[in-house]
Parts: sequence; structure tokens; C-alpha cells
Amino acid sequence: METIITQPSAAPVIHALRSIGYNAKTAIADLLDNSLDANATEIYLAFDYCGSDGMIQILDNGIGMNDTQLQVAMSIGSKDPRNSRNPQELGRFGMGLKTASFSLGKRISVLSKQNGVYFERCWDLDHVSQTNEWQLFKSIPNEVKQRMNKIQGENGTIVCIDKLDRFMGANTDKTIHENSFYTKVRRIHQHLSFIFHSIIEERKIRIYINKNEILPWNPFLINHPSTTEGELQVLRINGHKIKVQYYILPHVSYLNEQEYKDAGGEKGWRDHQGFYIYRENRLLYYGDWLGMFQKDVSSQLARIRIDLPNTTDVDWQVDIKKSAVIPPEAAKTRLESIAQYARRISRDIFYFRNQGSNTNSFKGSLNTWEQSGSDEGPQYVLNRNHPILTEVLKRIDGETSKLLNLYLRFVQLGSPSNIIETPKVAEDKIQYVSDAKKELVIQFASTLVKLKIGETQEQIVSALATQPAFDGLNRTTLRHIIEGADLEYVN
Repeated sequence: METIITQPSAAPVIHALRSIGYNAKTAIADLLDNSLDANATEIYLAFDYCGSDGMIQILDNGIGMNDTQLQVAMSIGSKDPRNSRNPQELGRFGMGLKTASFSLGKRISVLSKQNGVYFERCWDLDHVSQTNEWQLFKSIPNEVKQRMNKIQGENGTIVCIDKLDRFMGANTDKTIHENSFYTKVRRIHQHLSFIFHSIIEERKIRIYINKNEILPWNPFLINHPSTTEGELQVLRINGHKIKVQYYILPHVSYLNEQEYKDAGGEKGWRDHQGFYIYRENRLLYYGDWLGMFQKDVSSQLARIRIDLPNTTDVDWQVDIKKSAVIPPEAAKTRLESIAQYARRISRDIFYFRNQGSNTNSFKGSLNTWEQSGSDEGPQYVLNRNHPILTEVLKRIDGETSKLLNLYLRFVQLGSPSNIIETPKVAEDKIQYVSDAKKELVIQFASTLVKLKIGETQEQIVSALATQPAFDGLNRTTLRHIIEGADLEYVN
């Protein structure tokens, strides 16, 4: 069938891209993603008011781009969102550099340095509007280049945005005053300290705005001794592993004035409750119960972290701005269960402050079972950090502790949730058994002999053969393992 190539008109499309829905904070955050994907360890943001037309610069010490790479980076839609991403890669659509910049101003100039060689490109939306063609300048205008910072070292990139009509009303009758300009900058500083707190903490990235270093703001108060930290749960959703962990903040009586103010964040205590969704350690979405519950005062201590790999983008419907997600149906039931439990603890601490010291005296959960997150072996494991079990183990001697732990292991393996139907095998055939499984068989057999539950080899074999933990092993295999253990039976 005959086809016709139709190229969209440049002017209306490129101006439509300016209205995707960024605000200044989400746009700057999206631009920082590019620096992080370039393996930058230091990122410098400079906001200059410059009277009626300011300038925003983002300078990093990343790997830089050569001419071909820069051309691709400046092209619209330079990545297919369906393609797989490298671990920790934050980009998805190949649109962020352009769309985020266009949402701030009408001209974007990029100067990149790789192995000591400079390369440059420039989009000017005024020129695109006049020509109605996708004309990308191969060089940066001199008046812009003279104002740009210098790249130190052999590699790095500067993104420079001016003609800031959207950010500050440049060259319009709505140009904002200098105080308002820097108020916006302060809000961006606060936002970035939140969105990138995990990356700053874990990857030792240093980010500066107008020479002021951005320090991470962690919403979970993980260093406060009265914060309740739930167990880390690994859920398998539609073939992807996601991590979920809840945190219950301390009652206000456990915080000093400054701690209380800091914990409120940019939205305040009530509006910071709910789920916090991270993609490759970068915060995407927060302060909401995803339609599962209404916000209420007593739940304001509960904050739940969800960590997604970038392979879940389609499943979770990550948007182009990386500021909104929609969880898949398969995740909602399990997340709702975790949220209900976290909200209940929050209510207990909020209303009964005297119980706060008891509830917060341990790091962990009152759940007796946890999801293992393992594709093989038991799907559920006993919570060995349960405060009651911890207290029991403190009060008993070493031999009794070993016996109790062995029993708990038996309970764990015998849980109905961990029993998997196995195909029948011939009774006279010795099966392959891993060393770990053999050791478990011997441990249980030895304990049964010591407790005089079985006095002969056949009695021990019969006892083990009836246990769900060894359902996949036939009697011949069990007998073979026990024979090699040299057990001392009671005559």
C-alpha cells in the first residue's frame, strides 16, 4: 500500500511541547536527570536575574558528548521509551532536555566537552516560529556564549537557557521582580533537596545552586531514634520486583521545634503522608494514598517508600515529566494492606502518645510473616526481628536458642503459603539434592533422634517424609542422606 511521509509543522509542534505541564521545579529536576545519566558527580546551577531577561545554566562534570551524541540529544524524541534502560538510568523518552528547557525559556544552548574537544548546538524558538522549520543552530550565538560559564577539566556539559518568558516573563509586560525571581530559586533549591535526596545520600553527588550546596532532605527521619521503621518487603508485580518499606514518624512530643518544622517539608505534615514512589532512587511522586484512602490527621505520621526499577515504566505509567505515576492493578491490593497497617500504627502513636515510647523502641514490624521476595524457595519467611521473639531469645541459653530457631525454620518451611506441589518421582530413585537441603535434612533428623521422637532410621525417614518441607524428596533419597549422617540411634 502506498504511503506518504508527512512531517509535522515545526512551529505549532515545538510550541505545544512547551505546554506539557512542567512547572519550574519539575523542569529543573528533569534537566538534572541528564547530568546524572552522564555520570556527573558535581552539578552547578546558576540563576541570574539580568534585568528583563535572565539566564539559567546547568554545568556538570559528566562524560560530555561528541558531535554525534549532542545532535541526538538535541533531536526531538531521541529515545524510544520501549527500549530497555541501563540500571540507574533516569531518562526515558529522550525529550526531557528539550521540553523541560522550552517550558522555561525560548532559547536553549548546549556546550559539551569530551576529551578536551568542544561541541555545541542551539535551539531558538523565535527562529523556529519564523521559519516554521526544524532548524537547529550548529553554533551558539556569541552574546550567549560570552555569558556562559567555563567547563573545567577534559569533560563536561553546560545547558544554558535564556529568553526566559515562562520562568520570569522576560521581554513581556509581566516580567517578575528580582525578589520574586530568587524566591522561585529558593523553592527550586528546596524541591531538589527532596527529589534527589536518596541519590545525593547514596551516590555522593554534590549539587549547588548559586554556589550554595543542596543538602538532602530525607522525609522518613531515618536518623531519629523514635522513628518506627518497618521491614523491607520485596513484592513481585507483573514480573518486576519492587521494594516497599513504611516509616512512622515520631509523635510531636519527641521532636524539638526545629525537627518538627523540618519534618513538615514543603507541603506540611498532613500533606506529606502517604506513598513515596522512587524510580532508580529518584523521587517521582509523593504525599498521596493513590486513591486508596483519604488523608486524615491521625495518619500524618505514616510515610511509605516504594522503589521501582526503570523497567517498570510502562506498568506504572510513568509520565514524560517523571512527576506522576499510576500503579498497576496487581500492586494495589498488596500496597493497600501495607498502608492499612502503617496507618493503624500512626493512629496509635498520634492519639496515645504514652504508647509512643513502647511502639518506637524497636526497629522493625509486629508482622509475624514477611514476603521473602525470592523467586525460589519459601515465598514467606518468619520475621526474626519481631520484638517478642527477640526478647525470648535474650532469656534462653544457647542450646535452647538453637532448638527454637530450628523449630521456627521447620514452621517457616511448612507454612501453607510455602508449599509448592512437586511432580511425583520414582520411590527407588535417588534424587539430586543441594548441599543446603541435605544439611537441613540432617539437622532435622539429628534433632528428632536427640528428642527420641524416632529411634530407628525408618522411623526418622517416615517422620521426615510426612513433612511439607521435604515434600519433594522421596523416601529413598531421605534414607540415603540420613545414612551418610552417622546418627546415634537409641537402642
